[in-house]
Amino acid sequence: MKTRVLLVICSLLTFAGFPAGAFAAGAGIELEHASVNIRDVAATQRGAQLFVNYCQSCHSASYMRYNRLAEDLDLGEELVMEHLMFADGKIGDTMEVSMQPDDAASWLGKVPPDLSLIARSRGADWLYTYFLSFYRDDSGGWNNLLLPNASMPHVFWQLQGIQEPVMGEHDGRATIEHLELVEPGLQSPAEYEETIRDLVTFLEYLGEPSEIQRRSVGIWVLLFLVLFALSAYALKAEYWRDVH
Repeated sequence: MKTRVLLVICSLLTFAGFPAGAFAAGAGIELEHASVNIRDVAATQRGAQLFVNYCQSCHSASYMRYNRLAEDLDLGEELVMEHLMFADGKIGDTMEVSMQPDDAASWLGKVPPDLSLIARSRGADWLYTYFLSFYRDDSGGWNNLLLPNASMPHVFWQLQGIQEPVMGEHDGRATIEHLELVEPGLQSPAEYEETIRDLVTFLEYLGEPSEIQRRSVGIWVLLFLVLFALSAYALKAEYWRDVH
């Protein structure tokens, strides 16, 4: 019985150690490293603007309020209301979409998911790779190398340009070897990668807004523990000196 419990605990710890998206990489697609830094306030600000301009017409972030955004990103309520709120509302409102769920299901085939926790469920590397992996397929529509037959269109195609697959053969089956940019967009590949990195940085922030503050507090907590351990050891040595 004890052995079975230990095996279960070890299995849970093993799977908990995998970052989100690790299993996607095991499917044969190597994830690109996003290298996001949510303490980069400027990048998070740019990502917020990208989110409201390109994503929020369909996707909500209902766990985030605009006034929290103004405080965390050093923007101020006036800037947020002027540049990040495009509909009538209050600064304390959550980042909802105006499109009704029934209309979304009718027009798009399904209700677009809320993106508040998408970075926590998928992982930053997965999201970064996903936005880099759109391509034009044989039907003339959009497909995605990481998430085949994704229902989401390539909303950033004007920035990235148009990619098409370069085919190869593996075990007698036609496979996509890599994607090739056939029509350049408004941004160079390096600029587009930086744009997507900013967006993913914001999505990472959405998943845990308190992470910036938590890390700052964590440093002071660790320093306190080090000082406390040194003081405790010195006190212990002083008490036991006469005993020995």
